[in-house]
Amino acid sequence: MSDDTGHMDGLAVIECERCPELCESRSRIVNGTGPDDADLLFVGEAPGEHEDKGGEPFVGRSGSVLDDALGEHGLKREAVRITNCVRCRPPENRDPHKGELDNCREYLEREINGVDPELVITLGKVPTEHLLERDAAVTKEAGTIEDTRLDGTAHRVLICVHPAAATAAAVAGVAESDGSGQSRLDGF
Repeated sequence: MSDDTGHMDGLAVIECERCPELCESRSRIVNGTGPDDADLLFVGEAPGEHEDKGGEPFVGRSGSVLDDALGEHGLKREAVRITNCVRCRPPENRDPHKGELDNCREYLEREINGVDPELVITLGKVPTEHLLERDAAVTKEAGTIEDTRLDGTAHRVLICVHPAAATAAAVAGVAESDGSGQSRLDGF
């Protein structure tokens, strides 16, 4: 995909100038990491300071919490794909504006459809509302799976809290399906 303001190579955004304010605040475009054919694809809202510096999503404290939660479910970071709704760091680590989310949606949909995971896991309110296109009470809905269509393709979405809003134990707890201790992540 290419137009006069953005360009992708495979699943990676190579160049983009759709959001002038984000272009000024970023040091780089932060693309998703992990296998191009991962069964699980995690979606956050936008890169923070550590991600912008390192060029990888979910590093720093939130990344450590996510890594611990994955480990509790027998998963390694290298086995899953991790990305964000917006690929550039918003100024002052603010939430991305609707226009910024809309500008990046094509990139996100192309990445999700290209990976075609068994399950898309939203990490927090912003990615949940963005992908499901509705208001969400994430702490209340965490652990539920919903079907959605992205660019015409059906996907299952597991709603989860953002790692920054929880300890590793709480992140693991919201993934429980029916109180049996069986994780929603098991079997995917």
